[in-house]
Amino acid sequence: MSVDRPVALDEYPIHQAPLSMKHLVSGDRNAYDRCIFHVFDHAGRFVLILGLGVYPNAGVIDAYATLRIGDELLAVRASDALTDDRMNLSVGPLSITVDAPLRQLTLRCAADPGDPDGLSYDVTWTAGFPAVWEPHHVQRRGDRLMLEGRRFVQAGGVGGTIRAKGEEFRLDPGEWTGTRDRSWGVRPIPGEDGARAAEEYRPEGFHWLWIPVRFEDRFVVVVAQEDADGHRTLNEAVQVFPEDSGRRDVQLGWPHTDIRYRSGSRHPVSAVVHLTDPARKPLELGVEILNSSPLAVGAGYPPATDWQHGTWQGRGWTDRRVYDLSDPAAHPMAAYGVTDHSARFTLDGRVGHGIFEHGSFGRHDPSGFADYSSVAP
Repeated sequence: MSVDRPVALDEYPIHQAPLSMKHLVSGDRNAYDRCIFHVFDHAGRFVLILGLGVYPNAGVIDAYATLRIGDELLAVRASDALTDDRMNLSVGPLSITVDAPLRQLTLRCAADPGDPDGLSYDVTWTAGFPAVWEPHHVQRRGDRLMLEGRRFVQAGGVGGTIRAKGEEFRLDPGEWTGTRDRSWGVRPIPGEDGARAAEEYRPEGFHWLWIPVRFEDRFVVVVAQEDADGHRTLNEAVQVFPEDSGRRDVQLGWPHTDIRYRSGSRHPVSAVVHLTDPARKPLELGVEILNSSPLAVGAGYPPATDWQHGTWQGRGWTDRRVYDLSDPAAHPMAAYGVTDHSARFTLDGRVGHGIFEHGSFGRHDPSGFADYSSVAP
């Protein structure tokens, strides 16, 4: 039996309940606390996605990194037993160091000595704008709480190096952008028995957009989640300015999005997000897709079949592999997961760069999709 003692975090006056910081108030097995970073160039050559998660009631810590380069996706994943040192954000070759909270973080993936052509990186992520809260995110199936998350999003610049396929790529802050998302709460991990809720409340459709965009003088965030009939269950559109600007965040109305899909698919090629400023002036956020990385391939998001977040893989598990994305048929489940697209954006004469995260599954009446097999004409 392990000895239950205070942990280092208990020294700080940050407790939210009469418990040690090693324990959660909730005993839900699906409790999680994790992050995701997007690092991408403005020419559309590279998309680096990485993240780290802690699952306290499952006793698991894991991390991943994927690099889309050409038609290949290089992936590194690691998982281990969670320890009491919650300040140590590292597992296997992957680590995140908080140099200055909400301002600067260092992202690293150590090289594999046995694979000189494999993925490694040393990246400094620096905030360009304040972090902003996203709407409180709640999903239920019947009376069963499936997801409840507190989230914030932020955009910034990146510098450092990425090494892959025997080459080293330097990140010029003027030609690269970084966005990130932090969330914690409850989110299903594999092994959840949905029982009656899964059987009787199977969703007919789900439509999701998460769009953080960095412009030189502002940061725009759009979030929209809709049911099969287009009913909006999550909504946000906000414009954020640098901390030293003295300007408040500006809400941009109720976003509506027109998406042009690649024929025979639900893969977006371009889009226009219709926004409204406080004076009711219409604004159009134009979207041009540059590169794409499906989260169900390599990154551990459902419905990935080879590894998903929060699953126990044993102590010291590390996995590296390369996926061929030239043939979509080789990864059929990717179409039923969310895909992160790096994109060039335009807004009121400005040009910016960000992520167009998109997922559309099953029926979605506003898009003209009748069921899970429907695709764009």
